[in-house]
Amino acid sequence: MSVQKMQLVTLSGDNGLLYDTAKKLYRCGYFQPESAGKHISVSLGFLPYADDNPYAPMLEKIHGRVNGSEHTVTYNPEIAAAPLTSEETERLNCLYEKAEKLSEKKQALISQKNACEEGITKFSHFKELEVNLDDITALKYVTVRFGHMPRESAERLPELFNKCPYFYFVPCSADKTDFWGVYFAPKNHIDEVDGIFAMLLFEPFEIPSAAGTVESVIAELQSSLDIIDEQLNAIKSETDKAWSDCTQFIDTVYSKLYYLNKLEELKAYSVHNGHYFMLVGWVPQKNFASLVKLFDGSEISVEEGDTDPETAPPPVKTSEHKGLLKFLVDPYKFFIDMYGTPSHKDIDVTAFVAVTYTVLFGIMFGDMGHGLILSIAGFLMYKLKKMELGRILIPCGISSMVFGFIFGSVFGFEDLLDPVYKAMGLSGKPVSVMDSVNSVLLVTLVIGISLTTLSMLMNVYGCIKNKRFGEALFSNNGLTGIAVYLCGANLASRFMGGFAPIPSSVAAVIIGVGAVLLLIKEILIGAIDKHRDFMPESITDFILQNFFELIEYVLSYLSNTLSFLRIGAYVLVHAGMMLAVFALAGENRNPAIIIFGNIFVIAVEGLLTAIQVLRLEFYEMFSRFYGGDGKPFIPFTDKQFTIGGNKNEKH
Repeated sequence: MSVQKMQLVTLSGDNGLLYDTAKKLYRCGYFQPESAGKHISVSLGFLPYADDNPYAPMLEKIHGRVNGSEHTVTYNPEIAAAPLTSEETERLNCLYEKAEKLSEKKQALISQKNACEEGITKFSHFKELEVNLDDITALKYVTVRFGHMPRESAERLPELFNKCPYFYFVPCSADKTDFWGVYFAPKNHIDEVDGIFAMLLFEPFEIPSAAGTVESVIAELQSSLDIIDEQLNAIKSETDKAWSDCTQFIDTVYSKLYYLNKLEELKAYSVHNGHYFMLVGWVPQKNFASLVKLFDGSEISVEEGDTDPETAPPPVKTSEHKGLLKFLVDPYKFFIDMYGTPSHKDIDVTAFVAVTYTVLFGIMFGDMGHGLILSIAGFLMYKLKKMELGRILIPCGISSMVFGFIFGSVFGFEDLLDPVYKAMGLSGKPVSVMDSVNSVLLVTLVIGISLTTLSMLMNVYGCIKNKRFGEALFSNNGLTGIAVYLCGANLASRFMGGFAPIPSSVAAVIIGVGAVLLLIKEILIGAIDKHRDFMPESITDFILQNFFELIEYVLSYLSNTLSFLRIGAYVLVHAGMMLAVFALAGENRNPAIIIFGNIFVIAVEGLLTAIQVLRLEFYEMFSRFYGGDGKPFIPFTDKQFTIGGNKNEKH
């Protein structure tokens, strides 16, 4: 993946040619419009079009009708450009009115159905009440309350009855937490009784008015539900038939409306002075010649625009790799897009992510069996569901198999590959994880230092590419930062008795000089890169602020490096979890426990490993050299798509 160069273009011509121009730009598929008002001053007499879009409301009606429904509408570019007739508009409005009436009737029935279901739910708690409900509600001197309360509250009723004997509680049903029932109380004592039951956390609710016993009311409500369901099915059948009878017509009208709406949207980006229009947009630089040729011989002028990438950054269009790289590298663009769209200042990091993510995942999830399952799962996810994440799982699973071979682990069996190692002339597995804890952690620290340094070098390359030489030399992620970081790692390694190629005195001097340069880096960078107002107003405030920033840089170097210890930790956790599985399986190695344990480890640890590696990519590496603040190139395109069918619009 690489970022393509973009060209700002300005198209102008007579007002009467605007729609023809819009049609060509929409069909070409490589033009992204931009508000012309940003580039053309109103002092020249150019103003935006103030016309309303007449097609948007009609289009919205169709969207509202089909989005989320089981019906579909397909946009067909081949018929979209045909004129929209008044007869088609009138027929569409008639269909919409009919559909609206059916929808209103359906909503009314659904409301009735919900009321019946709610009534059944409420009445079902009181089946034990073998009296007519109309007799209860008609009592003249007694008030009745239906509701429920916690079981522990119901246990206190005898005690409270002794203090206030003016109520009678009839328990009707119970579940694990609540008692459902009815209490009766004289009207002249109802306030006192209500207070008691409120203290018991009794929650009263209104019972729908009904006549007869609870059983008969529930039966009547169920009968009503059956009738409502029949009516709803009849409406569905009528709607389905109406839709099937006019599917082709709706597709045709929708295609025309969508096309006309797109032309109106393009018009909204342009400006005019009453006689001429001007339209501004971006095209990939490689397509500029094609755009000029598209309007060759017409009265439309196509000119190159000139803009400052700082104030008006161009949109970003990336090119995919080809061949084997397309399969191995391009899937990881999914992760890069999660972080942010690359800008023209950013470098292509897809290959970097592909290599580092795959290797780190394999180390942390090293098991031949688990890696095989992961690769198969990824293949099925991509082939059957077209999930981009599946394409990433395939190489990650292969990487897990490679490191699983190095660690000697196959579904947690640590001795299964011993004959293979002996056949290769080895005494045993290359790395015994549980016997090499310190070595594993030290190796992960080396990996962390290497990747952090590589990330900083990529930042230096990016700065040089964008001619920010001062930042490349003196920033905390530039050459000065690299020198301080590596010398600090050298001193730490010497203190622990490890490899330290730089003498301590030299490393200390480099750190001291580097710290001073980082302290005044804003002045040095501003002078070299010619920033405005880079000199501080107050030297004291400048030194104090940058001193604390210097401490922050040192702490970030330390914390970022130690963060890579999670790689070794997950290697140990993976081995430890499988040891636990086999311990639970016992000496007989219960196959059910081993199978379930492996499934659990693949699911849980696989997910956690994927998240932790992504965290390392984003926070420990990306943050040093990748901005991700670009805006994507989204051209007006004309291609077939379908909306509806219980899914959102796809195009």
